[in-house]
Formats: sequence, structure tokens, C-alpha cells
Amino acid sequence: MKKTLSILAAAAVCAAALTSCNGGGKSSGGSSAAKEDSNKNLVVWSFTDELEGLINDYYKPTHPDMTVQYSLTPTDQFPSKLDPVLASGNGAPDVFALESAFVKKYIEEGPDLLLELDDIYAEVKNKMADYPMKIATYNGHVYGMAWQVTPGALFYRRSYAKKYLGTDDPVKVQEFVKDLDTFLKTAALLKEKSGGKCDIVSATADMFMPYKGARKDPWVVNDKLVIDPAMDKYMEMAKVLHDNNYDGRVDQWSEGWYAGMKDTLKDEKGNPVEVFCYLLPTWGLHYVLKTNAPETAGDWAMCAGPAGYGWGGTWIAAYKNTKNPKAAKEMIKYLATDDTYLEAYAKKSGDTVGNLNVQNKVKDDFSEAYLGGQNHYAQFCEMAKSVDGSLVQGSDQQIEALFTEAVTAYAYGEKTKDQALADFKAQVSSTLGY
Repeated sequence: MKKTLSILAAAAVCAAALTSCNGGGKSSGGSSAAKEDSNKNLVVWSFTDELEGLINDYYKPTHPDMTVQYSLTPTDQFPSKLDPVLASGNGAPDVFALESAFVKKYIEEGPDLLLELDDIYAEVKNKMADYPMKIATYNGHVYGMAWQVTPGALFYRRSYAKKYLGTDDPVKVQEFVKDLDTFLKTAALLKEKSGGKCDIVSATADMFMPYKGARKDPWVVNDKLVIDPAMDKYMEMAKVLHDNNYDGRVDQWSEGWYAGMKDTLKDEKGNPVEVFCYLLPTWGLHYVLKTNAPETAGDWAMCAGPAGYGWGGTWIAAYKNTKNPKAAKEMIKYLATDDTYLEAYAKKSGDTVGNLNVQNKVKDDFSEAYLGGQNHYAQFCEMAKSVDGSLVQGSDQQIEALFTEAVTAYAYGEKTKDQALADFKAQVSSTLGY
């Protein structure tokens, strides 16, 4: 769930040990049901300690006969560790986590690498949020499940909203950011009313996810690259924000980006800069804003913002030739869908779960002090409905990295828009063949 917030030290388990513990290896095809039932060990790999917490706090107490060997690897190293063992079958884990940036790559290789979960999904489909399951489905088959939804929202400073927009009421503020065109008008309004001090965002890149969420088409259609009109408008938005100083001119995830949350950002002349809002998902509240700007607690609120979008998330999948498919499926089903544990977990953590039964049971009882008492949970449950999981593809990460380069070159005046797009298309063609 947390973007790369990994303080993740790898607890490596050697391939030989994994194999000897039935963590992987190609199936002999001769395992009897009795042998499978007697196998009470699962090897689990992840890039996030969240999954380890769920296993230790909830799965193990309710499955005391199971032994879990857990290995943690930093997010940026995880695919490199996972790919070779899945391809060879030697030392492959039974169950593993998949991050949003690369989940679809594995799901699209599902028939060759992943265990089908169609049977357990059929049992729970009516209570599961839609978009995570669309992401985990390929050619009609389910290859992963997620315990959470991570819709994006717009988090704004109440004091600046009152000062420059006349209200801090989330319903009324939403009218100032209700769509992407209105958002840009409000950027100009904030700049004017504040005498140039208030920027609508600190980093132009904050707008990428909402524009991506506003698309009608994915990046690739019928094996051809498609630049959806929303992404073309994102390029124009980036240029306008930069040329008019509507953004704080810092990079996302940089020191300056965090400074904007804490009221310590300054421009190149040393003048204070006010940042009106940040566009972040569910985990952005708990692990970005609250963690990095505790002194501003109570001066924030949230609304849906200009477009529905999702950002982040963790899926759980299993190796196709695991020697323990029954237990692997049971673990995934429990962690992603169980009503009892997810209710307790949601109440304890504030994480927005993907189980609709639990959502409906707990959503009206939350009050977030950091947001001035606002019920963030009910809002997130509603926002998740607007996320379109069918737009996610396995090639997204590579394409979007190249597109970000093109947008930056255009926004900073290094290339014309036509040249930036031409170079982007050429790079996608040469590296991915689209």
C-alpha cells in the first residue's frame, strides 16, 4: 500500500531452504490430496511489512496449525528476486505480494506463472470491490486478490480554503476543484487572492494520477500506443502550471514537496510559499501527511477532487506450481476477504478494505482528527467506486516513465509539444514495440 515507504530490510531465505520446505519447485504432478493436506508450511514473499503484520496478527492466530516462512525484500528489488524463481520453478514462494506498479505485468503472465483463483473468487465476488478484481483478472481468469482499495482524493488546507475561497466545507470546496478545467481556474484564483503566495500544488506531478484516472482508453489498444485526450490535457496542465507559477516548482517526494505540507517551503527568493492541496490516495493520509506534517493536524480536509483515480495497493497471488495450492488459496481468501478479521483490521488501522460488507458496517463510525473530524473512511469507500481497473496494463510503468520525461521536457521549455510527443512515441516503439 505504501508507495515505496519501505524501511524494508530483506530477510532473505535461500532458495535451497525454500525448496526443501515445499516453498516452490515444479509440481511432480503426483502429489496426493493426503500429502497436500499434510503440508502445513507456506513460504511467503513480500515487498511490504503490512502483509507480514496481517499474517502475524490475524492469519496465524486463526490458523495455528500452519507455519509461515516470510521473506521481505525492498520494492525496487522485489521483481528481480521474484522473476527468475517463477520462471525456473526453483525456490519459488507459495504466496507472494504484488505492488500496483507491477501487479498487472504478472497478472498478464498468469496462465504461465500464477495459480488460478477462480473458485475462491466465485465464493466471495458479491462482497468484493470491483476495481481491484478487474486489475487481478486476465482473459476471464482471476490470478490475485487485494485486501484494500486505494482511491485517490484531494487533501487541502482548511485555513487557506477559508482565506481565499471563503469556505473550508468539503462539499463547497469540491465545487472549486470539481473537474480538471475548474481546477485550473481555481489555481489562478488562489494566486490572485493570495497576492502570489498560494500555489494550488507544490509539484506538477501531483496532477498525473487524476489525469490518468480521467482517461477513457488505456495506453495500448490493439497493440498500438494510444495517447488519451486526458493525457494530452495533462501535458497542457503541466505547462500552464509551470509558466504561471501555479505550482511550488519542486519534485514530488523531494524535500521541498514535504516542506509544502509543513508550511516551510520557500521560493527561489526566500519568500514563504503556501501550498493549497496535495492529491494523494488512502495511504497518503496516514503515511505521508500525518507522518510528515503532524504540526498541521486539524487544518486539513479532503474531497474527491477533479477526477476519480486509484494509486497504489497490494495484491496477493500464488505460484502456479506450488506444492500446496489448497493452503495457498485459503491464505489468500482469508487475507483478502474474511469479514471478521477485516472488520477488526479496518477499525484498528483505518485502512480502507475492499470487502464491501465490512465497508458498509464500519464506514459511518470514523472521525479523523487530522482532517478536523471529517469521516475520511466513508468518503474513500465512495471514491473507490469511480476507479476504473480496466485501464491498468502490464506495460504502464515503462510507458509512463517515458511519458513523464516528455511532459517535463515540454513544461520546462526544453522541447516543443510536438517534438516531445514524437520522441515519446519513438521511445515506446523502440523499447516496447507499440
